[in-house]
Order: sequence, then C-alpha cells, then structure tokens
Amino acid sequence: MTEASPTVEDAAARLSRGRLVAFPTETVYGLGADALNPEAVRSVFRLKGRPSDNPLIVHVGSPEGVGPLARRVDDRARALMDRFWPGPLTLVLERSERVPDVVCAGASTVALRCPDHPLALRLLEAFGGPLVGPSANPSGHLSPTNADHVREGFADAIARDELVVLDGGPCTGGIESTVLALLPDRPPTILRPGLIGPEEISKALRGVDVVRGGSGTIPSPGTRHTHYRPGAPVQLVGAARVGELAASVEGRVAALVISADDLPGPHLTIRMPDVGAPYASRLYAAVREADSVEPAAILIETPPRTSPVWDAVADRLRRMASGE
Repeated sequence: MTEASPTVEDAAARLSRGRLVAFPTETVYGLGADALNPEAVRSVFRLKGRPSDNPLIVHVGSPEGVGPLARRVDDRARALMDRFWPGPLTLVLERSERVPDVVCAGASTVALRCPDHPLALRLLEAFGGPLVGPSANPSGHLSPTNADHVREGFADAIARDELVVLDGGPCTGGIESTVLALLPDRPPTILRPGLIGPEEISKALRGVDVVRGGSGTIPSPGTRHTHYRPGAPVQLVGAARVGELAASVEGRVAALVISADDLPGPHLTIRMPDVGAPYASRLYAAVREADSVEPAAILIETPPRTSPVWDAVADRLRRMASGE
C-alpha cells in the first residue's frame, strides 16, 4: 500500500523544522530542505550520499525570491526570468552572503530556479522561503519522475520518518533543467543542456550569443560525478544494429527503441516516442522499467540530434553509457 501524501501545509511545517520533503517539479522530483538552514542542507547531502563538492539548485517561488540570494540581478537575468520562469531554466549567479556555503559547495555562485509545477509553487509559498531541491534519488542513480520512484529509492528513510513525499503525479518534462551561468564579464554559458535550448535563450536576450561551457569551468549542479546510471550497463546503438548486438549479448537484453524492430524471445523491447519532448518525459521511467528485469545489458537506440531537447536527451544517454 502506497503511503498517503502529506498536505502542503504539513510539508511546509516539516521543512520549517529542518526536516526533508520530496516534492514534484515539472522536470524531476526534488529532495527539499530549507536552503538557509545549513544543517537541513547537510541532511540532504547525507541522505543522497551526494559529494559535498557538488552544489545544489535553490528553488524560489517567484523572481522576487532571487534578490536576497544573489549579489546582483542584471538585465540579462531579469529578461530570462520574465521569459522562462516558472520553468526549467536554472540561472547561476554570484551569491549573496545569505546563502550558506554548504549549498554552493563553497563556490561564489548560486544556482537558482522557479519550478513550473503547481504543487511546488504552493509548497514554496506555504514555506515562505527558498528550498534546495536536488533530484530525490540516491546520488548517481536515475532521477525520479514520479513519487513511487522516490519511495523506492528512499524506502528506509521514509520508514524512519526522515523523509515524506509530496505526491504530485508524474513529471511532465522528465529531464533536469537547463543550467545557464550569468556572470560578470562572461557570455551567457550553458553548463548543462536541458529543455530550454541556446537559441531560445539568445532570442530572449535579443540576439546575445550563448556559449556552451566545458566541464568544470564554473561550479554547477549536475555536471560533476556520476549521474543517471541504472544497474545494468548501457550501450547506445544505431537502429540497424540493435538486433545484432542483442544476439551477441549473453543473457536477457532490454532495449529502448524508436524505429528498430522489436527483439525476439526473452528480450524486452520498450518503444519510445519519436518526438523530443515526449521522449524526454518518458526516458527515466523507461530506463527504470528496462533495469527492473535485471538485464545483462540495456541497449538504447541512438536518438536524432535535431532540437535542443534531443541534445539534452543525448547528453543524459551519453552519461548513462559512459559512467560520467
């Protein structure tokens, strides 16, 4: 029997006491704690097993919530917040002294976003302050896109009442937000691709060039350490080779395919959408389904690279396959 979800008010009261609440966003479920309470934030790191040098995203209920957390909010940031918030765009800005070091892994920047989910926004309003919200899964594992994924990942913590889950149904976006650095004397820099692409950002900034940052150039959530890994090894393959490679693997294979033929016999075939946004929404749940049959390997048909969403999907798949 699934545990009942707490009310928003109960969840907010719990957060006010320094406790943890998993909550839905449009991208993935977040592991929430009071962003201005260092001990509560440390509880997030402990529960996830997250390395302390991996900064967290801070969620705010509106653009007005950014002012106390950032040293400056320039015209670029205001334009992007006006255009994309609430939504799956995280802005990395110079942080104010109010933000605890533990949130930012000691860096001089803070990652901020306003989630586009009614339950998350109600929670932020009821709590009355900013919340950290890294993906609500053990560090390195697949991000959760529904409440049951969170319950599976943290069953022991829930049983000990270390965590409650605010159930808002399946996430619509399915992959994590775009992370964009807006720092003085630097061009806008995408640190992690997501559902909002560089062309959209450039258009909102009236044609300003948007660049892609190299790994480690600016401290950013979700760009260091292993992420997005199922238990079985993942291999990206062209559509024409899915059947051939499945036949060469000793044991059962699970495959996520778009155009490739279904696999025969004991193998599992999961057919994926051929449009970027629905594919992204389905991705993590599909990989979990594939992993649940304990396959010898998970084969994933290489998707197209025809849009920013597909580019973000390709980033996550590459990291699943490479262990980055």
